[in-house]
Amino acid sequence: MQMNSSNSISRTVIWLMSIISGLVVANNYYNQPLLALIADDLHVSESAASKISVLTQVGYALGLLLIVPLGDKFFRKKLILIDLFLVFGSLLWMTFADQLWMLYTASLLIGATSVIPQLFVPIAAELSSDKEKSSNIGLVMSGLLLGILLSRFIGGIVGDIWGWRTMFGIAAGLMIIVWLAIYKMLPELQPNFKGTYQELMRSVAHLARTQPVLRLASFRGAMAFGSMCALFTTLVFHMEKPPFNAGSSIVGSFGLAGAVGALAAAKVGKLQKFMDLNRIIFYSLLIVLGSWAFTYFAGETYWGLIIGVILVDLGVQSGHIMNQTNYFLIKSNAVNRLNTVYMVSYFIGGSLGTWLASIAWQYAQWDGVCFVGAGFGLLALIAHLLFSKKGNNIS
Repeated sequence: MQMNSSNSISRTVIWLMSIISGLVVANNYYNQPLLALIADDLHVSESAASKISVLTQVGYALGLLLIVPLGDKFFRKKLILIDLFLVFGSLLWMTFADQLWMLYTASLLIGATSVIPQLFVPIAAELSSDKEKSSNIGLVMSGLLLGILLSRFIGGIVGDIWGWRTMFGIAAGLMIIVWLAIYKMLPELQPNFKGTYQELMRSVAHLARTQPVLRLASFRGAMAFGSMCALFTTLVFHMEKPPFNAGSSIVGSFGLAGAVGALAAAKVGKLQKFMDLNRIIFYSLLIVLGSWAFTYFAGETYWGLIIGVILVDLGVQSGHIMNQTNYFLIKSNAVNRLNTVYMVSYFIGGSLGTWLASIAWQYAQWDGVCFVGAGFGLLALIAHLLFSKKGNNIS
């Protein structure tokens, strides 16, 4: 599959990257509706099982920091194919692990290696015209978001019927198909960084220090994603209690509700015809905060949780796409490194949201979780209102 020109990417390749992004990122989220099953199977507490989710996100942040910048230094296709072998091995270990420390280690490795979508997003940004940038990023992101949301739904159903291990075995098999598709169809891109790995990592830190647009986008993204993770990590514990008494497949099906929000968010780039980017981000963050009103006040009803899930996904993903569009407008060939700064921050925020929500659940149950989630959304909104005008000059 060839590029049409130096600044053009075929629709087929964009769709391929979108589908594969969904399949790979799903590896990080299958565990969320399965945590109660894993806790029962290994006879451990809910909070011990929820560390699987935290470690997967910590692993993802590490992979983003250590692997994604290599996309500027090495041939990306080769890097992706090697990484997929590691994803496959990690999933296989998760499938057969029978002790908690093994699950923790395998989860950390699954997170660290499932970063391929974050090598795709810069490819889409780099090879798109400014006019097509947000729509192509949106398409790759919609695949990624559907992967996140549907993985919870599929993971819950497979876990209920065949047990939690089967889900990771199926995921390992899917990675073989993904490897073949990338080998056959993904174009090769020349690396654009000639220095050492140490210099590469120093330049990541330099971008974080010198680009206010990138810093603000990173903080907003981290807080919004932390808010969403607070909800999804503890939802399974909330819903296995009265009045719901629901199993993992019901909890996983909330991923379908989130998919409605995610698909709507993929179209957010079109709003730039009517309003500027910062205003779209402002409304996105208001939607995140609004979602917690439903989740808190109607949290004992199915309709309240469904609306909460749709809104939190719509708000978080709309803001995410606009954040990425914002920093990819910075005139720089360091696209993978820009993306590294943002996505590492994003998943540190997610890990923090997951961790604080599991502590809040232990001490204050659902009310505590809602306080954590709304707090993260509020911090993102305050930062946006204080700094978006200052950091608006793209340099």
